Amino acid sequence: MGKLVRCISEDGALTVMALDSTDIVAEAERIHQTSAVTSAALGRLLTAASMMGDQLKGADHSVTLRLNGGGPAGTVLAVADSGGNARGYIGQPVVELPLNEKGKLDVAGAVGIDGTLTVIKDLGMKEPYVGQIPLVSGEIAEDVTQYFASSEQVPTVCALGVLVNPNLSIRRAGGFLIQLLPAANDTVIDAVERCVAKVPPVTKLLEEGLSPEEICRAALPEFTLEVLDEAQPVYRCNCSRERVLRALAATGRESVEELARDPVTEVCCQFCDKKYQIKSEDLQALLCE
Repeated sequence: MGKLVRCISEDGALTVMALDSTDIVAEAERIHQTSAVTSAALGRLLTAASMMGDQLKGADHSVTLRLNGGGPAGTVLAVADSGGNARGYIGQPVVELPLNEKGKLDVAGAVGIDGTLTVIKDLGMKEPYVGQIPLVSGEIAEDVTQYFASSEQVPTVCALGVLVNPNLSIRRAGGFLIQLLPAANDTVIDAVERCVAKVPPVTKLLEEGLSPEEICRAALPEFTLEVLDEAQPVYRCNCSRERVLRALAATGRESVEELARDPVTEVCCQFCDKKYQIKSEDLQALLCE
């Protein structure tokens, strides 16, 4: 089970949240059987989505992050609810690339850098909020940072990391998000920049055994922080037979009629790989409705 902690500075100038998403990313790897670099890509996006989901207010609110960079991994998508519970998938789960020039997994090479990051927030209104930016680096953390700056005008520092074992299991995954509030002045900004320049990678902090609260404090040692709330997000898919039938109905009458010619239609959920057997009579009933 993941652990997420959100804090605010004593002077009300900023918030910071940190998430240990190891279990969430491990479940994604188990479901999608991803290779090392695609585990890192999907894991980073899931971690970002979980933290952004936790910022939502309503119980039925959700946020979707869709990354299309033109790389061999295809589209990477992550969805999270207001509890930070996340689910996701990647177009091509197995991609093999050499390490990048820093000796790290080449996430940018897998997802590509010629494309966009799209953020869709469903806040229970008539139309969802949609923000989109060109990709900055394809490394995901920098792209999320740019999204907040461009689309929400919130100065943000985002750090994301996934450490993959040689056997492709997930060793550590997590991230933190620092955001300045209106009360932040130049002194605060300078202090944040000094702190961020010195903070180790988030996976190194997790390897050292730091909890999300301790990661918040390690990221901002010059600030006094107060814990606002905590959550325990998990990898959670909300698919159901009813949702599958609604999705089939949305494809149009002609499509449903064609599927109904077969005795059974198998539908597989992209997020959790659960398979649904839809009988012809169920589709006939759908057409009658």
